[in-house]
Order: sequence, then structure tokens, then C-alpha cells
Amino acid sequence: MPTLPRIAPMLATPGTLPPASEDDRWAYETKLDGQRAIVYLPGDGTVLLRARSGADITGAYPELRAIGEALGDVAAVLDGEIVALDEHGHSDFERLQARMGLAGSPARAAHMAKEVPARLMLFDALFLEGRDLTAQPWTERRDRLETLELRGRNWSTPGALVGHGAQALEATREAGLEGLVCKRTDARYEPGVRSRSWIKIRHVRTVDVIVGGWLPGRGRLSGLPGSLLVGRPGLDGLRYAGAVGTGWTDRERTTLAELLRVAATEDCPFHPRPSVPGARWVLPRLVGEVAYATITRAGLLRHPAWHRLRPDLTPDDVA
Repeated sequence: MPTLPRIAPMLATPGTLPPASEDDRWAYETKLDGQRAIVYLPGDGTVLLRARSGADITGAYPELRAIGEALGDVAAVLDGEIVALDEHGHSDFERLQARMGLAGSPARAAHMAKEVPARLMLFDALFLEGRDLTAQPWTERRDRLETLELRGRNWSTPGALVGHGAQALEATREAGLEGLVCKRTDARYEPGVRSRSWIKIRHVRTVDVIVGGWLPGRGRLSGLPGSLLVGRPGLDGLRYAGAVGTGWTDRERTTLAELLRVAATEDCPFHPRPSVPGARWVLPRLVGEVAYATITRAGLLRHPAWHRLRPDLTPDDVA
């Protein structure tokens, strides 16, 4: 069997639709709300799943192991997204969170596979039958992926539309989907790069942040976080981006309280130190996604609301 190359995922840049004059040079895919995975299939019936961070997450999704048998003796490295679908067939990150972090708990992972089945959505072929495809244009990689005909109970290859970007964007908005990913049809695959050849458009404006502290709630929220103090990477370290005090369910707030307790520290992780009376600091290792209206010139989020915890990301992934 050939040795499969380790390939870091290519990342999309937030943006807007390409100019109408270039529309036919772009392909459009529905933006999925799940956990990114590079899929290693050595051709011996096995599979290895690696998260965006490079961590081995194969054990968290036992129902996806059979894709190795489905591909047979074909050696491949594929790119995709692991999702959990809601009752409308839409990817639902909150549902998937129950599956994440279980790579080291096989019994729990097997139980949850029945409760919340995962599905692997494949959208790129990076290596196939001994050939590195990353230098090839998207059109060729996509053709090679589709020839594999990977359609099963727990995996599929969603369609991509070339041209008609405005219609695709509106269709995803009307369907209540997260957004659209635009990909240049002549672009190579750039491992580990946040590239302008892939543009992601979210219908809700969000940003990844790193939690550096919190403020206790009052009344019935006593002992629980009333707001989180979040930041973004800056030239001198973690730069304060504001306080987020809305957007949680009671369950999420309780989960966050435990994570904050474990990460407690006496040292402020922000540079420069913000003036926030009563702040409690934590080690800057928790990543979340926050919805917001705009970002001020000072780098503060206006009208931020908690969107979701991102256990699949590390602080190094926040850019």
C-alpha cells in the first residue's frame, strides 16, 4: 500500500460573491455546519479521520469506518465535513457537539452513533491512487472525487454548482442554511492556507474568538457566567474584543461555567489589560463563535451574542 501524505486542510476566507463578470469561473457549494475532516484511506479497508487541528478523531465516529470498505483497495486522501442533520436535513452543529470529543471513549461513541448519527460530506480529492492532486485545478479534483461514487448511509458527495452564484446564495438563505462557499474552478488546493480562492459567505456575521475571562451573573445566575470576556489574536498577544452576555441556553451556560472553572488563573491573558471591574481570568484556550453587528476601529465587537462553542478549534486556529 502507498504511504499517504499528511495534508493540512485548505481554509476559506470570509467575503462576498465574486463579480458577476467572473461568475462562470467559480463553483458554489452549500456551507456546512460541522467538523472539518481530512479522510485518509490507505486502500486496505481502514480509515483515519483527522480534524482541522490534526488530531485523530476516528474513534468519535465509528459509523464512518465502513467508508474504508466501500472504497476497497483504492488509496485516497479526501476532504470533507462531518455533520449531524436535523429534521429538515440541514447540518446542525449543536447536535454534532454531542459527538465531538469522544475519540477516546469508544463505548460512549458507539452509543451516541445510534442517538445522533454522523454523516461525512465529501467535497475534494487531494490524493488518489498514488497521485498528489493538490496542484491540479478544482475541476479536475472534483471530477476525480465524483468518479469514486461515494454514496452511502453515512457519507455522500453533495453537488456543486458552477456559475449562478447570486441564485445559489439566495437559495441557501431561503432554505435557512448557514451560507455558501465559493471556489475558483481553476484554483489549486493550498494545504494549510486561508486562501482567497475559496470564499465563505455566512448569512449571519460571525467571528471566532478566544475566551480570556468572565463576569459572574446575578440573581438566579449567581455562580454562573453573566458574560464572557473575549479576544482576538493581536501583534502583542490576545487583544480584548469585548464582553458577550447573550446567546446561551441554560445548558450551555452551565457547560461554560465548568470549563471556566477548570481554566481559572490569576493572570490576565489580554494585552493590553482591559479595564473590567470584577473580571475573573482564565487560560486562553477556549474557542467560541460570536455573532455581531460590526467591529469598531478599536477592535471591539458591537452587539455581540454567543453563537456556539467551538471544541473542534484551538486558539492557534483563530485568525
